[in-house]
Amino acid sequence: MSLKVGVLMGGPSEEREVSLSTGMAVIDACQKIGYKPTKITFNQDYKSYLPKMKKQDIIFNALHGGIGENGEIQIWMDNNQIKYTGSDSFSSALCMNKAKSKKIALDNGVNTAKWQLINHKDEIIKMEMPYVIKPNEQGSTFGLSIVLDEQEIIPAIEKAFQYGDKVLIEQYIQGRELTIPIIGKKSFPILEIKPSHKLYDYECKYTFGMSEYICPAIIENNIRDRIRENTELLFNLFGCNVYGRADFILDNSGEPFFLEMNTLPGMTSTSLVPKSADANGVSFEGLIKRILTLSI
Repeated sequence: MSLKVGVLMGGPSEEREVSLSTGMAVIDACQKIGYKPTKITFNQDYKSYLPKMKKQDIIFNALHGGIGENGEIQIWMDNNQIKYTGSDSFSSALCMNKAKSKKIALDNGVNTAKWQLINHKDEIIKMEMPYVIKPNEQGSTFGLSIVLDEQEIIPAIEKAFQYGDKVLIEQYIQGRELTIPIIGKKSFPILEIKPSHKLYDYECKYTFGMSEYICPAIIENNIRDRIRENTELLFNLFGCNVYGRADFILDNSGEPFFLEMNTLPGMTSTSLVPKSADANGVSFEGLIKRILTLSI
């Protein structure tokens, strides 16, 4: 019998449109593989889809951000004995919390940019400029600003607090943007991102032609090996499962700095994980099949 795959997409987060794109790409791949996909799209009340979800062999979690990525929907599916792709509620919540995951990385010898977590907009910033201001629990660069002078501080903080109740002030490191997927327990080729904007923002991420991608990234072997080892280490320390993607900045001296681990990376036509998989000889359909197989 063909595998029945419910593809959960949409949701109420700011990343809804990305989720819908991921979901449709996954449905198309499942059809090509020979599975039986069912589209499950919701805005707020995912619990009303319980009967439909229970009829599936597995749920492909194509959500991004918010309840789809912070552990809420994972623990609900666990409580209802529903199999799903990706990491569990604990590791999802941990990786969504940038400050917490950075602390674990630092405690285990993995370089990460200096940071400060603030709880309200009037809190004194102890970091030296330049720095990045962003929500502590948000994706797709929503609410993110690079601050170069004092006039930019208050608007950047106010912008970040629109997307969460905690804001991360992070040292700005100039360098090369690198990302590395991990499938199962094995890291895939490192990919370098060259956005047309100063920042790899939402437009550069999801608009075809707005960024250049080099995969595998052209870096020295010792740096490549270090990034791969750090990614695999953190994936295990965070308790992640099946697949994920770690983001790094490689500074001008050749030192890599861990930024964050994404437990539900995008699977659209411009997404990074499929590009890396392709460089490793794995087609998009092969990637989706591998994720589903590892999740069952």
